Amino acid sequence: MVVSGVCMNIKVFVGFILSFVPSAGLLAAPYVGSISLLEQSRGMPAEFAEYFFNAPLAAKILLNNQLLSEALLSVTLDERVTLLELTDSSSSDLSANERQRWADLLRLGVPLGICERNCPFQLLAVHYNLETSTLSIITEAAEQTATDSRYIGLPVDGSHGVLVQNNLSLFGGQGQRPSGSTVLRSTSSLGNWTQNSKLLLSRGSAVGSTFQHKLQELYSQREFNGSFVRVGYFMPDTEGLSRQARTLGASADGLAGVMYGSSDSLAIDSMQPSVYPIYVTANRQATAEIYRNAVLISIQPVDPGLQTLDTRRLPRGIYDVEIRLVEDGQVISTTQELVYKPNNWRNPEQRWRYNLYAGQETELLSNRHEQRERSMSAGAAVNYLMHPRLISGLSVRQVKEKIQYATSADWMISDKSSFYANLSHTPGQGSGLDLYNNISFGYLSLGVSHNRSWPDTRNIYQQPLNGTRPLRQTSKYNGQTSTTGVSANHRLSESTRVSGRVTYTQGSSNGTSLDLSWSRRGQLFGSDANWGVAMYDRPGSNITNERDRGIDLSLSLALGGSRDNLYGSVGRRNASYGRSENNTSLSYSRSLDDHFLQSFTIGASQDSYGTGLKGQAAFAGKHLIGMAYLQRSSYQGKLSGGINLESSLAIGAGKVALSSQANSYSKAGMIIDVESDLEQIMLRADDLSGMHTTLHPGRNFMPVESYKQGQVNFALSYASSEVAGAVEPKQAAYHLNKGGVTYQRILVMKTVTVLGRLLDSEGQPLKGHHIFNQASRGMSEADGFFSLEIRASAPTLDVSYNKKLRCQFQLDLTEYRQEGDVLMVGDLVCVANILANAT
Repeated sequence: MVVSGVCMNIKVFVGFILSFVPSAGLLAAPYVGSISLLEQSRGMPAEFAEYFFNAPLAAKILLNNQLLSEALLSVTLDERVTLLELTDSSSSDLSANERQRWADLLRLGVPLGICERNCPFQLLAVHYNLETSTLSIITEAAEQTATDSRYIGLPVDGSHGVLVQNNLSLFGGQGQRPSGSTVLRSTSSLGNWTQNSKLLLSRGSAVGSTFQHKLQELYSQREFNGSFVRVGYFMPDTEGLSRQARTLGASADGLAGVMYGSSDSLAIDSMQPSVYPIYVTANRQATAEIYRNAVLISIQPVDPGLQTLDTRRLPRGIYDVEIRLVEDGQVISTTQELVYKPNNWRNPEQRWRYNLYAGQETELLSNRHEQRERSMSAGAAVNYLMHPRLISGLSVRQVKEKIQYATSADWMISDKSSFYANLSHTPGQGSGLDLYNNISFGYLSLGVSHNRSWPDTRNIYQQPLNGTRPLRQTSKYNGQTSTTGVSANHRLSESTRVSGRVTYTQGSSNGTSLDLSWSRRGQLFGSDANWGVAMYDRPGSNITNERDRGIDLSLSLALGGSRDNLYGSVGRRNASYGRSENNTSLSYSRSLDDHFLQSFTIGASQDSYGTGLKGQAAFAGKHLIGMAYLQRSSYQGKLSGGINLESSLAIGAGKVALSSQANSYSKAGMIIDVESDLEQIMLRADDLSGMHTTLHPGRNFMPVESYKQGQVNFALSYASSEVAGAVEPKQAAYHLNKGGVTYQRILVMKTVTVLGRLLDSEGQPLKGHHIFNQASRGMSEADGFFSLEIRASAPTLDVSYNKKLRCQFQLDLTEYRQEGDVLMVGDLVCVANILANAT
């Protein structure tokens, strides 16, 4: 270790000397291969040359003037470069697959200069600059751009795989018929087409209910640059639209046909800024903290004066943020701002969004008693970006031989106010209107809504009791409904909030509803606590004309930390048939880490009928996750309970994995087999997209992103025996279509670090020799010293030079002095073509 440090210091010193060599100015010449290594080293002192050739060098690799990676490599005087290890690729914008294929090539050794024949990957030339320690690679694509750089390229050869998710729910109780349902969803990939299916199986608890089944979707979809096409059996949805105009009337239960529309699935997120900038003004050097829903999402340095914040790295969407300007550790100002980055409108230059569909209404694998008459159905929906603040929509569709029309407008009036309107009409059924307006005044936000429907009752008749001719309906209530509401939320302080809502309804029931609440968070008995009061006054039910009124006082207390929580409430409310009653409840919950049982809750309640009990537990294993509950009613004292289970099956690359990791958001995945020399390990897998999971010995599954090229990094995060370990490989690249599944095998090895010196048969140091082991690889320094990790269960060393195996060593770990995890092997004599038992 000391020797390696001395060598590194010498290299830094020599690099400093080279900066003053007269020929150094020529080293930056842009023409690759114009200056050879011998010419570059001509002004270098002879005693330093041996530390640059046939020795490990820290360098950066450029591919077509783009950073590929930081690396450790070696160069030889015969104009050849060999990669030892990629060290840091975090600053590279190139894909993981691109880095991996060039790393594999460079590990074999590549000659410097112009490539004249058998040039892989359209290679033109390779150049190494001694002064800057930079390896430059130039290919035929150096000045070429992609056909459309705004979109992600799908896997060249496509991908294959199947992801199946099962959601099972069961319920039963005393005096009740057992009921339950299961939903089977599958997403698969065949080439660049994605297949989706969904099957529903259910049985209700009502008397006379039977087992029912229905296939809800079965279709194949292909993504293109800016559009998609779907063929099969599906329910028309809003894919490709910013907002779907809501129509009045029934929807198709299922459609066998085709659908085409706009799509941003392959669009590259170019980190566009918010449409409306966010300004701050600081008196001196400061820091801007950006909070969303009280969660810190970004920190940015701020210079004195007026300037804009960088919103490119903020999440997409339309949402409010709080900007806190901090100077010298004190918050000097707090402002509310709006981030306007619509999720489904990544390119404002493309103002249209649309989807079209046509087919025949039908039901597949359904045992419903009343099969609806099959009819043709078609529809079209469009959005148009009239202004960055205004999105208009139009929808026309035919369902059950009725044509439904709808139009909408989504208007961001200002940074503090937004308005949405939807108008729909269906001949023979009626019309509907929806209006929403949200306004923000600093800490106060208001919401106003109005919903109204006008059913068409001209063709509704009543049959007189005397059997005469039916008469047109003339009752006072003709089906019209109207609801108007106003809601307000006000933050009195950082810890106190009040909210309220007033709703007036006309139609089948008339009246005004009022809801008020006050909440506060703080410290109570030295623990975090939340307490509040809620009051309500609503129209009565169809059982009683008495208004439903009530009040509740609640307290939630964290018992010494975030794992334990105690909740209690007391209140008064109207019981059944208009009676008034007091009610109380008390519950305790606890969360657990690294345990099959994730959390549990037990509680009790008391009202005028008696005592009610409840218990609930959430669990998560390697193969399934779920939740179970059991409760006792205070009304009749009967027990009831249920369980929800979720599990996923992944099939791909000839492997099968049952896992609880995949969920409805998993669109692709990687099956990972972990083999380990260590008894208890915890391996962390991190995807560059932000996903991560913990791997255990055996078979594992990890969800990954679809469409985008990505890379999963593997690192040993915990070993119970506190011994050194190495992971091979350290990363795995992927590029999958939606539904694709790939496979990776990971080996976790118990290792020791070997420190020694390599000599020839005459006792002279051997420099620039590659030394290999199953766990790692290295190179001997100019004085023959080397250090590298080796697998404890396979303590062998292979030594090669110029791509030829020179000698091998079989180490006996018990014969050497060991300090911690470092094994001192001393001098190793390398004899050609001889396997040495180095003891």
